[in-house]
Amino acid sequence: MSTLNGLVISHLGKGIAVEINGEIILCQTRRKLETVVVGDQVSITLALNQQGRIDEILPRRSLLTRPSRGRKIRPVAANIDKVYVVFAREPHCDFLLIDQYLTICENRNIDAVLVFNKQDLPASAEIESELKHYQALGYPLHRVSATQNIGMVTLKASLKNKVSLFAGQSGVGKSSLTNTLLPDKNLKTNTVSETTKHGRHTTTAATLYHFPEGGDLIDSPGVAIFGLADLNEAQLAQGYREFQPLIAQCQFHNCAHVKDKGCAVRTAAEKKHISPARYQRFLKLREKMPRP
Repeated sequence: MSTLNGLVISHLGKGIAVEINGEIILCQTRRKLETVVVGDQVSITLALNQQGRIDEILPRRSLLTRPSRGRKIRPVAANIDKVYVVFAREPHCDFLLIDQYLTICENRNIDAVLVFNKQDLPASAEIESELKHYQALGYPLHRVSATQNIGMVTLKASLKNKVSLFAGQSGVGKSSLTNTLLPDKNLKTNTVSETTKHGRHTTTAATLYHFPEGGDLIDSPGVAIFGLADLNEAQLAQGYREFQPLIAQCQFHNCAHVKDKGCAVRTAAEKKHISPARYQRFLKLREKMPRP
């Protein structure tokens, strides 16, 4: 037996596909090992039958999670550099969900990028007004159309040499973007399944694909929402970039930024020094957070 390091690229039934030097090895995990996710770098022991056992998860630089049953937290994907938050005029643009994604990225050492898809549809004045706030905060914005091939060259260039993931509500065109950027995606999926002797129907939520020009995309169609369950209220506030310089100016160090006396964040929102709409969405997200 030999020990090797590899990259987790997919879950296939009860097995895990690990890529080592371009070769795919079907692996099981050692007992009591924490949950292995796509994007993990792992150490495996290779058996004689060309299958392996995952013995160790190597240190992660980032991790996305979501709520699971029994108020538990379930990891989704690891070692992501960028989350591309995809939205469109249709279906209704959910800025509360966008803020939730951005807040999580701020707390997880992951760069967030906005992708306004379906540019063949006219944008409303409300959407354009909100986008100005995000751009003023330093969030990059790509205006694209997967079906009309608008802005795709620039978007693809920004994905180069990074590990990325698309996030967004159902219907905004994440799959169309993925299929346009990775036209041989199905071929790659079939190759993984054939190599590991598992049918495509056993592939679960996430699969990692390589761009020929460099960089990886984790396609996670089954995961639309990354939860707030493992953030506390202070971290939620820190996840709003415009709040960060104001928090230290609050009268009380444990200010909740709701009705607290001397709250610099609330005052800035009332005076429209920061976006009142973003502040109201912060209050809504705070209400959504699970309580101890």
